[in-house]
Amino acid sequence: MLRINPNRALIQSIHRFTSSLPNYETLKLSQPKEHVVLVELNRPSKLNSINKQLFEELKTCFEQLNTEKTCRAIVLTGAGRTFTTGIDVKYLSTIPSGELNQIDDIARKAMCLRRIIQQTQSSLRAVDKCEKPIIAAVHGHCIGAGVDLLSCCDIRYSSSETIFSIKEVDMGLAADISTLQILPKFISNHSLFRELVYTSRTFKNDEAQQIGLISRVFDTREAVIDGAIHLANIIACKSPIAVQGSKINLNYARDHSTEDNFNFACTWNSSMLLSEDILKSVMASTEKSNNKDTLHKIEFENI
Repeated sequence: MLRINPNRALIQSIHRFTSSLPNYETLKLSQPKEHVVLVELNRPSKLNSINKQLFEELKTCFEQLNTEKTCRAIVLTGAGRTFTTGIDVKYLSTIPSGELNQIDDIARKAMCLRRIIQQTQSSLRAVDKCEKPIIAAVHGHCIGAGVDLLSCCDIRYSSSETIFSIKEVDMGLAADISTLQILPKFISNHSLFRELVYTSRTFKNDEAQQIGLISRVFDTREAVIDGAIHLANIIACKSPIAVQGSKINLNYARDHSTEDNFNFACTWNSSMLLSEDILKSVMASTEKSNNKDTLHKIEFENI
């Protein structure tokens, strides 16, 4: 009978990771379960509006978690009573009066603004490119850049009172940091999605589910965070080779042709099928036992 329990070295490793979680001014990190990291947007007095520092810390945080061996799943939420009200208008208003204001030539001004946009995009691209599954637990408000951030997550849960808005058209621009670049790849109702984009009107969970933005709705903030952590814990108990390999293949498939996807999967599994995780999983699944949770208790090596 296969029984693999956490050993002393693993427990010590978990303690070291928890105590060494990086500190940020606009993010708060904690470890609610083994191999699960909870990331909270942490500007509650500003309704978690996203300023320059929060953009920068999102990039640093998710790049770090992407390579952190003991992290296998991430829950992303907001501290306080709302997920995020989107980009901080005060920060947005400083862009024209900053470096751009010192440039007279239109072409050079455009190139400068292009670099600023690319830097902002790179923050959310770091979330999208993170190879660990990210579960969003949304509550309160998810406005503008909040929808951009949501679109970079693998699984998206919401509390029942959440209000959404793709706000950019009302601000006089087209969304440029994920909503119009990633969401169209998996949105299930393009007619409704385009209505929400063109009008910038608020919408609730029923329409968010209709377009495929949200998969589950919970009664309260506490319930949606608990639900996301519970799911993250289930995922974190699986083989990290299988889970992260699945995410890498899913994201590749999103951005490539069917033929490219088959070729990529063939090359990928020509090495990954040699993993010991397959033998461990097969042995556990064929074990003659009444314990239905056996598979969840396998100790897989970190990667």
